[in-house]
Amino acid sequence: MSQLHSNSSERDWRLRCYGCYRPIDRCFCNQIPLVDNQTHVLILQHFRERFHPFNTARILRRSLRNSRTVADSVQGLSALFSEMPSLENVALLYPGDGSQLLESLSEQDRPKSLVVLDGTWHHTKTLFRDIPKLRSLRKVRLAPNEPSRYGIRREPHVLFLSTLEATVAALQCIEPRTKGFEQLVAAFHFMVEKQLTHPKSEGSVRRKLRPPAPLNIPKSLRDSLDNVVVLYGETTPHSGISSATNSTDRTPAYWVAERLGTGERFERALLPVTAMSDSFLAHIELSNSDFQDAVSIEAFRNDWTAFLKPTDILAYYFSNCSRLLSLIGKTDHPLIYLKSIQLHRGRKNGVIEELSGALKIKSTESRFKGRAGKRLASSIALTRYLSTCDLHAGRNA
Repeated sequence: MSQLHSNSSERDWRLRCYGCYRPIDRCFCNQIPLVDNQTHVLILQHFRERFHPFNTARILRRSLRNSRTVADSVQGLSALFSEMPSLENVALLYPGDGSQLLESLSEQDRPKSLVVLDGTWHHTKTLFRDIPKLRSLRKVRLAPNEPSRYGIRREPHVLFLSTLEATVAALQCIEPRTKGFEQLVAAFHFMVEKQLTHPKSEGSVRRKLRPPAPLNIPKSLRDSLDNVVVLYGETTPHSGISSATNSTDRTPAYWVAERLGTGERFERALLPVTAMSDSFLAHIELSNSDFQDAVSIEAFRNDWTAFLKPTDILAYYFSNCSRLLSLIGKTDHPLIYLKSIQLHRGRKNGVIEELSGALKIKSTESRFKGRAGKRLASSIALTRYLSTCDLHAGRNA
């Protein structure tokens, strides 16, 4: 534990650990691992974020051996960053146009140095805009499968991550064999859960309660469903870890989708890269005869690309669909992860059948085969429900 603020005239609840910057009873320094990361991480921190009590870059600085944090004003960071020697094979972790999906990069294309911007979303946009050298860097991005677990601070979008979550996720893509990342994330979760479950400090100022926040239903669902394509994909059986990429080799097996505005449908069975047992086929409620006209992954990509329109918005409930989309290839279409839409305060959405039952959503008739058809029908019914949902409904449920 680092040095303490121990003025005896102050009350115990004012004592603070200057290692993790948390009150003594919520110190988690002993939870933070030392990680021998191979990728150099440079964190450019907006000066207003430096002393925030819940700043996660502070945890990264204590954990990642191969890292450096520089905190300054925008002008100061611009001058410092411009004067730094060039980093080897550097990339900026930043979403937007031209960003490469980290998960899709081959081992030789992965960056050896990573620049991360730390601050509120407004701060990071300002840093990117006002530091010219940043805009010249290669940009990489993530495709989160679930919302941030940073329940202490509010993110501007359900799939935006804290600095720690984003940096760790990026490093796990770049150097998947490095140990300690899971423990680092666990330390972060420990800090969040300890803070959320901690009672209000004695003598703290009572703040005026805010009105319930509206549901985080994307505007694109509330405006019109004409361009929304709901999709679902089954994957081939898991057959282990590829030694070349250190990732699972599961690929699409059966893909279904429907464009809600026109009712146009897409269905493809793919040639399996691994044998599908009778038990697996029974699990996904298909048979060998359903794969008699199966196509190659290349033919599937071409057909899927031809089906999509430039104005389409892709919606899905099951997290594996995001990974399958990345395997199919880069898409510029907006994505909506239906499961991340929080319909109840403090409660995560679970199995879609249970959610539909709780909300009394009647599923549409299944228009495709097997489990995929049922899950797509449930996803479509949920999408239609969300498009007409009262934005303030259920927040206090």
